[in-house]
Order: sequence, then C-alpha cells, then structure tokens
Amino acid sequence: MKKIIALCCILAVISCTEEPKDYVTFSGEITNMNSDSIVIASRTFKKIIKLNPDGSFRDTLKVEKGNYSFFDGVEGTTLFLENGYDLKMTMDAEMFDETIKFSGEGSVNNNFLAEKALLEEKLFDKDFESMDEAGLDLAFDETEKEMTAFINSKKDIDTMVVNSSIKNLDATLKSYKRYFGSIVEIRKALPAGSPSPTFVDYENYDGSKTSLSDLKGKYVYVDIWATWCGPCKREIPFLKELEKAYHGKNIVFVSMSIDDDKTHKGSWEQANADWRAMVADKELGGVQIFAPKGWESDFVTGYMITGIPRFVLIDPDGNVVDASAPRPSSERLKPLLDKLLEPSV
Repeated sequence: MKKIIALCCILAVISCTEEPKDYVTFSGEITNMNSDSIVIASRTFKKIIKLNPDGSFRDTLKVEKGNYSFFDGVEGTTLFLENGYDLKMTMDAEMFDETIKFSGEGSVNNNFLAEKALLEEKLFDKDFESMDEAGLDLAFDETEKEMTAFINSKKDIDTMVVNSSIKNLDATLKSYKRYFGSIVEIRKALPAGSPSPTFVDYENYDGSKTSLSDLKGKYVYVDIWATWCGPCKREIPFLKELEKAYHGKNIVFVSMSIDDDKTHKGSWEQANADWRAMVADKELGGVQIFAPKGWESDFVTGYMITGIPRFVLIDPDGNVVDASAPRPSSERLKPLLDKLLEPSV
C-alpha cells in the first residue's frame, strides 16, 4: 500500500509539472510613444504588436533562438529572444537608449545588449571625419579594445550573444574604417584649394536650370541626399537652421538629390516626382536641384561619392574648401563658416 501511495504521489507531481514554454512572453510599457505599435523582426520573422493607449503591451512570440530587431516607429535596438523567456521591458521613447530596461527571464542578455548599445553610441560618436589616417587607426584601435573588454567582462551572458557581439563589432569597425578611410583618400585627391568638380544645368525645383558657375562669388555648401535616405532626412532640421542663421551672408545652400530609377520602381519620372513631393512636404529651402544621372552624375562621380549624406564646401572662386565638409548637425560646421564669412579687414 505504501508503495502504491508513493507511486501515486510521484505521478501527481509529474502531472503538475509545467511543460517548457515553446514561446516568448514579451510585455512592457513605453512612455512618450512614437507610434501605436512596435515591430519585432528578423530575416525570417516579423510580428507587429499593438500598444495600448497607456503604452503597455503584452504578446507571445514563437521564435528561433537569436537576435531580433525591435522598432518603435522612430528608433530601434537589438533583442535576444529564446522560447521560454518571460521578458518585460520599460522605456521612455524620448530617451530611447538611455532608458530601455528589462526584467524577468531573459533580462540578463537583453540588459547587456542595451548597455552595449549605449557604449557603442559613445565610442563611435567621435569626430572621425576630421582625422587623418594615423588618427583614425589610433581611434579605432582604442574603440576596439574598450568594446572587447566590455564584452568579455560580462558574466552569465549566453555564448550566442557574446559571439554575435564580437562578430558585429568586427563588421562595424571594418565599415567605419572603410568609410572614413575613403574620406581621407578623397581629401588627398581633392585637397583644399583645388578646382571643384562642377555641375551644369541641373534641374532646379523652381523650373529653372542651375550650374555651379551661376553661384560664383559665394561660398557654396552642397548637400548630396536622396528621399529614401534616413540619415539624410535627419539632417534636414539642422540644415534649415543653418539657412536661417546665414540668411543674407555670402553663402548659398544647395541640396542635390541623387534619386534615380533604381530606387523608384525603375522610373526616372517617379524619382523626380518623389523628389518634388518631399521638397514641398518638408518645405525645403535653399537651392533644390536634381542630379540628372543620379549616382553617375558628373558632380557626384567627381567627388567620388559612394555614400550619403555627403556635404561639400566650395569657395567663391569655385575651389574646394572641404571635399567632405561637416554635416549640418556637426558642432564643427558653424565655427568653420563663421571664420570663412567674417568680414575682411
């Protein structure tokens, strides 16, 4: 009888034991929401989660273990998800990276990723564009050492998270080195004082044609951009502030769209229409022109532009001041312009 009772007790315990969850429970609360939903995605997975009016949410996700992108309509970050997690998130969308926190099962890995994103933002927010080759090498070596030390210092982190963090760091460093290394080469090829590549009779938004020679006698700050380029659009408010601050000064601000058929459903007409629509919608000022051959236009190839946004500064005689000038959002730009535009004694 005792054996039967013991066996029954064991069976009761087994029957009451929960099966491992084959899904993630993801919940949280977002203040100062950027949209009414969030998106969790990977190459093979996508889930849109609606937010309640108070910014709270709760949903389940059936996933393959690994990294996923999180997007709130404006900003994004990386999540690490595994079935069985019961992950809770809190965040103020106005201070996205600084406030995102996780609790519950899976929080250790995700808090690590949030902390890593903050450190990356700090370490990669340097004035790389003003550095020469030796300065870039030193800056990237220091960044790699600090990031690697941070990754290796953390305990209890899933091996997959550690390995992907090291792999992503390597890819990011290579990308930065390639991009800013190309700027060093561009400045060597087009040093300050050398004749600037030109543009001739590019279509102006107002219906006229504009050439660089038309602007002779003034400094020319050229913004090379496209309607599909997120970083380009983030510079628009800063560019508007510049135009207002330097109104009436001896400088003209030119925005050159390189929208083309490849990025607009195979149609140059559509590219031009989308450019015009955004100029109107964003109430863009300055001189708005359309590069006739997109990336293959003379001015674009002349400045060896392979990535945007890109900014060029030209002097009143049509010579290069900086083949890769500071962005409108850069703290270096206004002091540079003030020095160039100060009245001669």
